[in-house]
Amino acid sequence: MSGLRLTARLEHWPIARVFTISRGSKTEAVVVVAEVTDGLVTGRGECVPYTRYGESAEGVKATIENVAGNISTRQALLKLLPAGAARNAIDCALWDYEAKLSGKRVYELAGIDAPEPLTVTYTISLDTPEKMAEAARAQAARPILKIKLGQEGDAARIAAVRRAAPEIRLIADANEGWTANNIAENIAACVKAGVEMIEQPLPTADDAFLASFDHPIPLCADESVFDLASLPGLARKYDMINIKLDKCGGLTEGLALAREAAEWDLTYMVGCMVCTSLAIAPAFLIAKGAQFVDLDGALLLATDREHGMHYDAGRLSPPEPALWG
Repeated sequence: MSGLRLTARLEHWPIARVFTISRGSKTEAVVVVAEVTDGLVTGRGECVPYTRYGESAEGVKATIENVAGNISTRQALLKLLPAGAARNAIDCALWDYEAKLSGKRVYELAGIDAPEPLTVTYTISLDTPEKMAEAARAQAARPILKIKLGQEGDAARIAAVRRAAPEIRLIADANEGWTANNIAENIAACVKAGVEMIEQPLPTADDAFLASFDHPIPLCADESVFDLASLPGLARKYDMINIKLDKCGGLTEGLALAREAAEWDLTYMVGCMVCTSLAIAPAFLIAKGAQFVDLDGALLLATDREHGMHYDAGRLSPPEPALWG
């Protein structure tokens, strides 16, 4: 794929309502879009930089531009850049380019089954118990909610959401917000509410505690998992990993994570940042074997991009070729 031109740009997408997790709030999604073109065919990929890992939109854009003259293949890209948002945008753009150039869909190129509509979660932002209950009540027709936790008073939040939506399936995400001192109390509240899984209860620096902690609910590594090299250190602590393309560095690595997780007795879910459908589309190709499909990032925006992913009553359909892949 010599002769390809690689460019990057920033885009700002307003969020429908303030989105809050344990580390803070935001009102817009700042994404970086990479494009690779030979002058006739163009492929696109989108990423959302992780401030949690020191990334910024400007820094990721600069990283993409700095390697523009060295892009050849997706396998070469794995050695050129570390896991992270910049590599994700380029990798997904290359997949899209290859699909358009060959006239095939990305799933065909990847040798995986054609994607089918899947049930997706819907995220309830971290707030007071009363406001989270109100939000859950408004979304009670959906099949599964993901509730953001990670601050003092989480037991009350969990209980309030369950009262507001007594029949709905629940998973929870503490975003590293719990401690060894309160994890047992919070998990007990989750058990009482029928929560089916908890993401990243402790900070990554403290999660060795989980290796000897008896937990009746499956725990999922999120901030503690990046790429394939992360897997050996997770098996005794967690039951599941959250595969996010912005962390692992693209669909190429994401597919490898999905294949290799079972070797370490780990199942997986697939997740995303608050993003447009252009970032959701490649992640959807990993979702078929996932325990949970947390790909609602585009649903949280005020508006999505043209040819966006189709969400209907908690079901998400495969992407259109006009969007990606």
